[in-house]
Amino acid sequence: MTTFLLIIHGLLAVTLLGAVTHQAIGVLWPAGKAADSFIARMRAVSAPAYVNAVVVLYVATAILGGIIYAEYRIAVRVVLEQLQFWKTHGAFELKEHFVAIGLGMLPAYWYYWRQPLATNLSRARAVITAALAFIVWWSFFVGHIVNNTRGLGS
Repeated sequence: MTTFLLIIHGLLAVTLLGAVTHQAIGVLWPAGKAADSFIARMRAVSAPAYVNAVVVLYVATAILGGIIYAEYRIAVRVVLEQLQFWKTHGAFELKEHFVAIGLGMLPAYWYYWRQPLATNLSRARAVITAALAFIVWWSFFVGHIVNNTRGLGS
């Protein structure tokens, strides 16, 4: 059952990663005049269109990660400590803190992206979106590293 939940957690994480990355690119690196290349079209996305998806996916991924967390604490963390993989263990501990900070940032994220968009809040939107994108990317990489080091269910 844990392996199935881990796969669903990973699929949600990939979807969240795509949504927050597209939004961050649209905010931090807006498109120029011509949108004829792949990169230009990726930069020309409608950043506000991703807000609800990011919030729902972030919460769903965090909840599912919390459900899987008990198995991690019992089956994986102990092995990481026994093998003295302190950097891997520490990176995952940092991931936990970042995800919690991201959950706390979600109300502000939603507030700054609410419609109609206030032009004087564009910098706040960019900063909070970049912070969430960093948290999601960090969590994604660290989750894969830990899973590859000592996968759940093995």
